Amino acid sequence: MFAHIRAVLFDLDGTLIDSAPDLGAAADKMRTDRGLPALPLEHYRPMAGAGARGMLDCAFGMPPEHPDFSAFKEEFFANYEACLTERTQVFHGVEDLIQRLRDHGLAWGVVTNKHSRFTNPLTQAMPLFASAQTVVSGDTTPHAKPHPAPLLEAATRLDLPPQQCLYVGDDERDIQAGHAAGMPTVAATYGYLGAQADIRRWGAHAEINTPLALLQLLRLT
Repeated sequence: MFAHIRAVLFDLDGTLIDSAPDLGAAADKMRTDRGLPALPLEHYRPMAGAGARGMLDCAFGMPPEHPDFSAFKEEFFANYEACLTERTQVFHGVEDLIQRLRDHGLAWGVVTNKHSRFTNPLTQAMPLFASAQTVVSGDTTPHAKPHPAPLLEAATRLDLPPQQCLYVGDDERDIQAGHAAGMPTVAATYGYLGAQADIRRWGAHAEINTPLALLQLLRLT
């Protein structure tokens, strides 16, 4: 399955970086600005992979169909933009993983549903991403994951057939997009899965519970 892989593409939040502290802080500021008590990070973390929708649900129990959702979403975006990298960290083992991939001549990149408004300054601020051959954001193509378009765009930029690109992500949409693009997929179980996730239903070709476990799948240990 992974013998002919020439590039590894990763989801961003919950797969390469732990951005939950900044996402949660952006949402929690909205609560405290309204005189509501702050909530602990653990309240926000399981929904960090769901972006504004997840954070506003955690902070206010506000669904997307709520009449104030659009205004609240923009306020959340402004708060998050102001604190993008204050608390965000690379997951333990990711830097070593990327270095090992590069040592073995594999290309790597990012395919995220995060919009370029946030992806670009975040990846430019974190040294890890200086060696990424491509970064595809949620608004790079007309469709976001689970549509295959972002993954196919990344493969095109790398000048590789999709079958030679492995996609790693911590959300069911990542695996769905990988399948639709014809890429082998790996589910990262250390990310923002939440208690309700049933990874077995996703149909990923493999699972890893640490970033460095990917090296064993690729036989790079």
